[in-house]
Amino acid sequence: MKLALAALITSAIIALLAGPFLIPLLRKLKFGQVIRGDGPKEHLKKAGTPTMGGVIFLPAVLVSVLLWSKSSPGVWLLFLSFFGFGVIGLWDDLLKVAFRRSLGLRAREKLILQFIVATLVIYIAVELLGRGTQIIFPVSGWRLELSWLYYPIMAAFLVFIVNAVNFTDGLDGLASGVSFVVYLGFVLIALFAVENAPIPGVDYGDAAVVAAALAGACLGFLFFNRHPAKVFMGDVGSLSLGGGLVGLSILTKTEVLLLLLGAVYVAEALSVVLQVLSFRFLGRRIFLMSPLHHHFEEKGWHESKVVRVFFLAAVLSVCAALLLVS
Repeated sequence: MKLALAALITSAIIALLAGPFLIPLLRKLKFGQVIRGDGPKEHLKKAGTPTMGGVIFLPAVLVSVLLWSKSSPGVWLLFLSFFGFGVIGLWDDLLKVAFRRSLGLRAREKLILQFIVATLVIYIAVELLGRGTQIIFPVSGWRLELSWLYYPIMAAFLVFIVNAVNFTDGLDGLASGVSFVVYLGFVLIALFAVENAPIPGVDYGDAAVVAAALAGACLGFLFFNRHPAKVFMGDVGSLSLGGGLVGLSILTKTEVLLLLLGAVYVAEALSVVLQVLSFRFLGRRIFLMSPLHHHFEEKGWHESKVVRVFFLAAVLSVCAALLLVS
């Protein structure tokens, strides 16, 4: 508990100290956010706000974890997932804001890179760390052995969650606030598991430290990202946060539980999928705009209200997940 708290505080402080140096630098480099014309009209005034602020997460998490963890093999798996997806996001952001390619990486390129990282994370977890190819259902404890199917199913799952976090990053403080709550949930799950050791071989103390460091980075970044945002996290931020989540779920065998822990992310991603399918096959839209947070903006909700409601939804979903595993 003390190490996790130290990791959270250290990471938050590093993020807070980095912000005043990074934000002016991003502004000087003209790394400003480009606002799409088909989005909510209220967002057009955000054009030019520095983006790629998610690079703050990288040193904050790295230093905090190296200081307070025992650097068990699981930590390196989490680093691979966090930094692997983060590098893809960084490359995408640089293409958009530095090289002025409006859409960044092409969708196919991004998905191929994400599946490569996801498959590598799964391989290391299964073959080197002995996580196995079972998925565990909370409450019942029922284990479903997927054998070789675990690889394609989990790779698709990991990529879905990572992109779901990316979809959630559309309002000031939304992705960072929701991620702070979800990572706190992982901290509590890992600390609870230390006493019960449901899966032999997992260093839950180190898992708690990594989750706490990620929560702290989100908290520190939120100081600059809350409405009105002084900086946006960009894909480097949202994809690295998603990578941390899926890495923790694979390591602690909470893949199924992550659907509840990250219910807000799942709802955001499903709203995009349903909107696309409905328009393509039925010729009409289900939502006024997707992802889901934009739908409520179009209904007249102020941005801050949407963020507060989604934050509360994240708190409730994490509490429900914690009840299931308690």
